[in-house]
Amino acid sequence: MFSTRCKLLLDWYGEHGRDLPWRQTHDPYRIWVSEIMLQQTQVKTVLPRYPGWFDQFPDIRSLADASLDDVLKRWEGLGYYRRARLMHQTSRQIVSVHDGKFPAAFDAIMALPGIGRSTAGAIDSFCFAANTPVLDGNVKRVLKRWHGKLNLADKALWQLAQQGIDTSGQPANWNQAMMELGATVCAAKSADCNACPVQTYCASAFQVDYSAESRRSAPARHVHWQVQIHRCPQKGIWLRQRPASGIWAGLWTPPIIELEGAPDSAPAHIHQLTHRRIHLYPLLTDATPAGAGRWVRCIESYALPTGIHRLFEKTDFKLR
Repeated sequence: MFSTRCKLLLDWYGEHGRDLPWRQTHDPYRIWVSEIMLQQTQVKTVLPRYPGWFDQFPDIRSLADASLDDVLKRWEGLGYYRRARLMHQTSRQIVSVHDGKFPAAFDAIMALPGIGRSTAGAIDSFCFAANTPVLDGNVKRVLKRWHGKLNLADKALWQLAQQGIDTSGQPANWNQAMMELGATVCAAKSADCNACPVQTYCASAFQVDYSAESRRSAPARHVHWQVQIHRCPQKGIWLRQRPASGIWAGLWTPPIIELEGAPDSAPAHIHQLTHRRIHLYPLLTDATPAGAGRWVRCIESYALPTGIHRLFEKTDFKLR
């Protein structure tokens, strides 16, 4: 049964798999970049930004030689900037430890910063034809539905994923097919069982219980920030770099003060993060700024959070 399911799924992927740029290469650098970009970020958001990354950083050495500010600027719009900082760190480790060549051994890939078992499995299978499974959210959901066991622990899921890739004989295509099925047909909030190539072998076919799958997430914490926009006709806007840890770590913003509560006025912008909603209240001022920072006439070369960009768009602020 398992071998039949493998063949059906691989045949389906061969006919219906999306034509995505990272599926047209075996270059581990390009695969690695795509895997990190796609973590917690939708394909439609990654697609327009993926080619530009290689325009600026065509190889691992160019990424390692770049400044962190340049890397963060190129990452703008993808969110979760910790990923970009770890990529920069990883590129430097690859240059220093592996002479700039991405390692092929699974354990060596796992030893790189910011790369877990699933990402390492993707890179090793896509680039080096290794039987190393992927177990991202899409694959977990597919496996749980196939077997009708929504409470399967990761240990059991890894065993099932390994069984599947070993049986497939096509490790790269198998991993891609599993992720594709979960992303397009067997999605989190909908399951098109009529279009599923393995519906006959799925314990949950036509009876997916979405309520049983949903998890109660922690309520978002609301924070209120005053954004002090210091302007000077001759000098521009005053920016300072955020601390190396915490929200918007390492990015550039105007000075920010956390308020004890919500002001009487409505925020100019509410920026949604995973577990926080940041209410932003701009204060335009010509006062002399205090503390560390710098005057900036053109913000285009600085990595600013998306929330700050949106705030600028929603206020009458214009950088002169």
